[in-house]
Amino acid sequence: MGRRIIICDGAESARLWSRIGTDELEELTWVPRDDEARARPSGFRILQGGLNEEAISKLDPSADDEYALVSDDGPWTRLAVREIRKVDEGAAILVLSDSLTEDDLPEHPSLRCTGWRTLIRDDINEEFDHLSNLQRVVTIRELLGDREKVGILLQPDPDPDGIASAYALRNLLGRKRTTAPLISFGEVRRPENQALCDAIGIEVRVIAPEEINEFGGLVLVDVQPNVFGDDPPERLKQPDVVIDHHPERPGYSSTVRDIRTGYGATASILTEYLRATHTEINAKLATALLYGIKSDTQYLGRQTSNKDMLSFTYLHSSHSPALLRRIERPALPIGGLQALGRALAKAEVRDGINILVLGRVREDVIPQVADMALQAEGAEWSIAVGTVDRNLVFSVRNVGYVRAAGDVVRAVVEGLGVGGGHRSMAKGIIPLKAFREVYGRANRVQIKSALYDAFVRAINEDAK
Repeated sequence: MGRRIIICDGAESARLWSRIGTDELEELTWVPRDDEARARPSGFRILQGGLNEEAISKLDPSADDEYALVSDDGPWTRLAVREIRKVDEGAAILVLSDSLTEDDLPEHPSLRCTGWRTLIRDDINEEFDHLSNLQRVVTIRELLGDREKVGILLQPDPDPDGIASAYALRNLLGRKRTTAPLISFGEVRRPENQALCDAIGIEVRVIAPEEINEFGGLVLVDVQPNVFGDDPPERLKQPDVVIDHHPERPGYSSTVRDIRTGYGATASILTEYLRATHTEINAKLATALLYGIKSDTQYLGRQTSNKDMLSFTYLHSSHSPALLRRIERPALPIGGLQALGRALAKAEVRDGINILVLGRVREDVIPQVADMALQAEGAEWSIAVGTVDRNLVFSVRNVGYVRAAGDVVRAVVEGLGVGGGHRSMAKGIIPLKAFREVYGRANRVQIKSALYDAFVRAINEDAK
């Protein structure tokens, strides 16, 4: 993270800034007015040489630095913007003024203007956050602007957080589904995820991995290349943009990488993008993003940050309660309920682990059962496993204060299949053929026994 270079127009502005409070990231400078004494405001130093390119260059700015101009004087502020851009053409600039608007200032894609005398310190920090997000969006737009077709790639069986985030990104890029389709290597399966797509009017196009080369631009949203196995297509190893909140994984390069592991949902990141760019958020978009945050944080109860709370609050006033009800209450298949009943009849919690083997079921049933299984008395881990096509698919949940579920699942499937996820929830897929080669049979008893042993080893790996 770079510095925040503060340039105040006169001593009065500098003193007011000092009274509001300063941040350790800030480089405090001021330009004296002709009619005032040059007594140095506390914490500030004079911008040597005045407001010009040479003086700004002496501050030794870097590409990561951001600027704040504090002034109500139009000519002064316009000059400052021009001189800063001589040093750094793409500089991110925040103008704090109670009399000027963006219409009074030079056109610049990474410029934001707001009032300031009534702001408290947190408000100014928030404005700098908006400025940083604006700069990211400008970079992404410039990178992808001349690409004829941009693929926005989601994980197989996309979840609401990914779907909503990708939908928001397409809005930010000002593109349509023909020039920026939402794509995945697997269908949307869970009923509530399908309900989200139906209610909002979102299409997720299923493609084969080799079709990824048809896109001039490639953005990965709520996912990173490692999710697609140990040997993904070469194009996946070099996406243009990656936006995600899962733990950062190695093995690929991208021009833009915005990974915020402190966030509970990627939808919160995209909401910040929309706010920073003053993009209109209609009821459908707000509802999709709100549901994305709710689903990935389990109703703001798991791995929720203050950033998620702020985004949720911001979206709440614009979302449609009627649309949200249609999404959250999809029909449940009778066959899934019957499979759950059979599994519950043989349920037991051993060493804090509750494993329910469902047999052949629709894939969307599995994570719903895993959520329910964690409610068993004494359960710290729940694993729901079902047979889907030619694979064993399992969803994992834990109470949150034990070993990360994503790490455990990766250890369990190593050499057999693929998997990963968050600290308290994860997913794994093991081909039945690979399971039989290692464990001999794939009946319910063997599946439960083999997974129990594998999870015990993986959960206790750190204790060795």
